[in-house]
Amino acid sequence: MSELVTFKFYETALQANRDKQILAESGINSFIANEQLIQSDWLLSQAVGGIQLQVFEEDMEKANQALQDYKEHEEFSLEVEHTIENPDFDFVCPKCGSNHIYRDDSATSFFGVSILKSHKFVCYYCGNEFMH
Repeated sequence: MSELVTFKFYETALQANRDKQILAESGINSFIANEQLIQSDWLLSQAVGGIQLQVFEEDMEKANQALQDYKEHEEFSLEVEHTIENPDFDFVCPKCGSNHIYRDDSATSFFGVSILKSHKFVCYYCGNEFMH
C-alpha cells in the first residue's frame, strides 16, 4: 500500500490550495495537512512544520512535473471566476482586470494592526500581487 509523503510546505492555505488544484487538474490526488490547525492558531506553524501538501509516494515525480509545467507554461487555467457579483473592493486587478481579489493582511499588518497606508492584494484569477 502506498504512503503519503510531504511534497511541499506553505506559509498560507491559499498557496497550498492553488497547488492542490493544479495537481487535481493533472489527475494527481493530494491532501493538505495542518491547514485548519494553523488557520486557527498561526503561532503553531513552526511547531508543526507549516501547511503541508501531501501526495502518494508513487506520484511524487508526476506532481513535481505537473507544477513545473504549470509554472513554465501556465497551459491550463484554474477554475476561478474572472468577475464576481458584489466584489469586496471597488477596483480590479491591474494585470487581468478581474474583480475577484482579496487583501493579504499578512504582508502589511502586525497583530492585526495595519502598519502601511496601502495594502497588498492578490488576484484569485491570475495570481498577480499588487499594492493599492
